[in-house]
Amino acid sequence: MSFWRALLRETGLTRSAKVKATEAAIPTPQEREELLAERTAPLPQQVPTHAGGVPTETSHRALPQRPASSASGTQVSGTKVPTAGMRAAALERTLQSLVERLGTEHPDTITARNNLATKYAQMGRRQAAVQQFELALGEAVAVYGEDHPRTEIIRENLAWALEDVGCPADAAAQWETLLSQRENQFGPADEDTVEARMRLAVCYRRSGRVDAAVAHYARAVEDVASTERREELRLGMSAAQSMAGRYEEAISQLRMVLAGRRRRLGKGHLDTLAVHHRLGRAYTQAGRADEAVEVLREAYRVALNSSGDPEVRRLTMRLRRDLAGAYNAAGRHREADALL
Repeated sequence: MSFWRALLRETGLTRSAKVKATEAAIPTPQEREELLAERTAPLPQQVPTHAGGVPTETSHRALPQRPASSASGTQVSGTKVPTAGMRAAALERTLQSLVERLGTEHPDTITARNNLATKYAQMGRRQAAVQQFELALGEAVAVYGEDHPRTEIIRENLAWALEDVGCPADAAAQWETLLSQRENQFGPADEDTVEARMRLAVCYRRSGRVDAAVAHYARAVEDVASTERREELRLGMSAAQSMAGRYEEAISQLRMVLAGRRRRLGKGHLDTLAVHHRLGRAYTQAGRADEAVEVLREAYRVALNSSGDPEVRRLTMRLRRDLAGAYNAAGRHREADALL
């Protein structure tokens, strides 16, 4: 394992999940020395943010920088709490000051630009986030090189931001680079490599490159260690196969996921029922109307018996509608009319 990889693992930066990630930071030289001196200590459960930072529900990772001067904000119990707009304004001032004093390709400037882009993404200013991440990536490549961990963090942030603004083809280009780098450095089965391959497959599927998407989904299924992640990958692969008209292959993937979720979660669980529903629709798409009726009728019956959850009730209505459609496709119009 390389020095940088070991260091990133100790600071919790090996993952940047799309949901429920914390705002993480690359360590400063002083922090690196401390980490190396304490590398036998237990791994931290959460990465502390930089001064004044707050953990957020975001995929983007921030790089540490000196805290900007505090701005006045909402008064809460004697403490002034800055709003998101105030924080963004402070980051903008910090960036402008660093550009004027140090230039655009100074490490502190790159850090400030990445963190400003992260704040924009958190606020929903997605296009502005993309623009700043693109600038930060170009500067990071010039200063650190393509394979540096800071460059990788910014590139991953840009990839997520491009997905957020609905540019899957552009995001795929960034995930391709990340996948190649991680596969070469850490191997195909590393969790970050699998994550990059999965995101690349998703972007390929969303941009219409379904055959390439299926190939990457299939490879990721072989390499992933987690049962839950493998199920997610199979669901993505089934969607890509359906887009390509490969309905029988999609059905095969859905049947495997359904069997696994029934064992793990039970047949009445919302996640199990959602896959059961998708399997019935896949049979309908494949022109196998009688089997679609059988699958959807069973799912509908299970959902009726598990309808205490509002989400299950909503799914039950969709199952009722699709079961009626399957009855019609099978020529069983009286049964379809009874549902409608």
